Amino acid sequence: MPPPSDIVKVAIEWPGAFPKLMEIDQKKPLSAIIKEVCEGWSLGNHENFALQNADSTNFYITEKNRNDIKNGSILRLTTSPSQMAGQLHERIQSSSMDAKLEALKDLANSSRDITFAQEFINLDGISLLTQMVESGTERYQKLQKIMKPCFGDLLSFTLTAFVELMDHGIVSWDTFSVAFIKKIAGYVNKSAMDMAVLQRSLAILESMVLNSQDLYQKVAQEITIGQLIPHLQGTDQDIQTYTIAVINALFLKAPEDKRQEMAHILAQKQLRSIILSNVIRSPKPINDEMAHQLYVLQVLTFNLLEDRMMTKMDPQDQAQRDIIFELRRIAFDVECEPNNSGSIEKRKSMYTRDYKKLGFINHVNPAMDFTQIPPGMLALDNMLYFARHHQDAYIRIVLENSSREDKHECPFGRSSIELTKMLCEILKVGELPSENCHDFHPMFFTHDRSFEEFFCICIQLLNKTWKEMRATSEDFNKVMQVVREQIMRALTQKPNSLDQLKSRLQNLSYTEILKIRQSERMNQEDFQSRPILELREKIQPEIMELIKQQRLNRLCDGTRFRKISSRRRQDKFWYCRLSPNHKVLHYGDLEESLQGEVTHDSLQEKLPVADIKAVVTGKDCPHMKEKGALKQNKYCVWTDGLNALLGKEMTSDFTKSDMDTLLSMEMKLRLLDLENIQIPEAPPPIPKEPSNYDFVYDCN
Repeated sequence: MPPPSDIVKVAIEWPGAFPKLMEIDQKKPLSAIIKEVCEGWSLGNHENFALQNADSTNFYITEKNRNDIKNGSILRLTTSPSQMAGQLHERIQSSSMDAKLEALKDLANSSRDITFAQEFINLDGISLLTQMVESGTERYQKLQKIMKPCFGDLLSFTLTAFVELMDHGIVSWDTFSVAFIKKIAGYVNKSAMDMAVLQRSLAILESMVLNSQDLYQKVAQEITIGQLIPHLQGTDQDIQTYTIAVINALFLKAPEDKRQEMAHILAQKQLRSIILSNVIRSPKPINDEMAHQLYVLQVLTFNLLEDRMMTKMDPQDQAQRDIIFELRRIAFDVECEPNNSGSIEKRKSMYTRDYKKLGFINHVNPAMDFTQIPPGMLALDNMLYFARHHQDAYIRIVLENSSREDKHECPFGRSSIELTKMLCEILKVGELPSENCHDFHPMFFTHDRSFEEFFCICIQLLNKTWKEMRATSEDFNKVMQVVREQIMRALTQKPNSLDQLKSRLQNLSYTEILKIRQSERMNQEDFQSRPILELREKIQPEIMELIKQQRLNRLCDGTRFRKISSRRRQDKFWYCRLSPNHKVLHYGDLEESLQGEVTHDSLQEKLPVADIKAVVTGKDCPHMKEKGALKQNKYCVWTDGLNALLGKEMTSDFTKSDMDTLLSMEMKLRLLDLENIQIPEAPPPIPKEPSNYDFVYDCN
């Protein structure tokens, strides 16, 4: 019988003794189990002992986690968490540098366990560590010249223990003094600092900023972007990761009115190009944590667009209206007419005509097109950027569409507004970064105005797709759906540059999208649903029978084979064909001069199909020497046909290929009328029987 579910079989270790095999009753108190283990080794004061996992974690077993113990686990009897915390609290205050170093190393390792951490924190251990950082380390400065490695290790293990203890969330970050913050910031600002100390210091600063608005203010006063930049120019990816994490934390916690200012500073310090050169294009592969931090920086950078995205255009604001005038001027190469040139009606008519050519919805007052949020003024910003920085492409698009028939023109204004809104949705502008996402795009780090450049590429794609679809104004939404799919498919390939994005989009034409859709449609969930699988199973025997008949017909037609001797291939042939009633194989030598159909009568030899016991192929057949594809196919037809005659399965690759092709075609034909209709997983319920059948028509 299996053991009761409450009984767990484990091995328990004790230094200097053989491990003890034991059954733990999970219903008994943990203290009673520890007492039983101690008595087995004749150890008194069992309250000073505890059990812990004998693995890399060394985590203590508690009443909360004891149910995680599995059969076959190896546990260790060790000092209780309270005893261990007291001992380490005392040892780290030793006057001996070696003893202190060993104690801090043990503390850093033990602090990962929340059970131990709680006991050490109860002894005011956090305050002890911060005091050691604030003042204690200064006593070691004198030793730094002669004991530099020892000093670095002391500080490194002190900060590591501090980070591990704080990660449990037991102590609030708001309790730390300015002196402690200055000391940690000082380690980051030093040009030459132990890598381990620098890494822990960056981690502490990030946690301070993220967990306390008050500490954000204090850290922001001590750390500048200029002091962080050099840490990105090294080769240690961990240091680079923590540095970007601190920048992200400062960015995230900065008040809204300070974020644009901070972005300007980052641009001045060329943060983007430094990250591109030293991180993204580094020969080292980017690990998951670095990818996450780059994703966060990407999101926070794009979130700077949210203000413009949610700002409506004021139709009365002359500066904003001047942007629309500038779009008109660049497109049609016209100067702004003075107020007294021509009648008001003439000017209005001319403006209306030009605004219609520019593709605005409101031809009379295009400012009204930008009152929808999102995308608000961001769409107008993109249009102006495109007109100024890609002037030839802008003019070509506007003039090309203004010369088409009204129903076939691709409206530049309306397209730009909807495209900007789409890009904001794709890039999740305004949303906070996800904690577990690593989806950063290298191409957005290749240009200072990457969003605007992204728009410029996509607006040209939209115009190209419009022409490929031969779209009319009624097809506008369909075109936008195709463009969205093109962009999303290109982004999933993670292009390394904007030029590479253009290349990917060029290969994703409307025709190619249709092919991809068709291919995916056959693999989508509907085609794996039970009704579809049942239909495939029903059709398959029909297709197999069709292939079988084709093979038998080919055998009836007959085939010419080359004669093969044991020494060499001969230039003589023999012929074989199946009788129409599928009962006899007729074969015989073939005269070289013989042309046309070979009759059964001319083939003297006969082999009754009933006498065939098996068909031998491959290595088992000494005559199968030729490897050409055509010959393989010719032989496959015969091996399939002979197996069919014997009532055996046709197993050749040729048959599998034919089955896949014919089955796919038949499925497509049968499901043609169900395109875009959701196929239910289960058939609809049969309605209840009617109360009477008086409605039935009597044919008699």
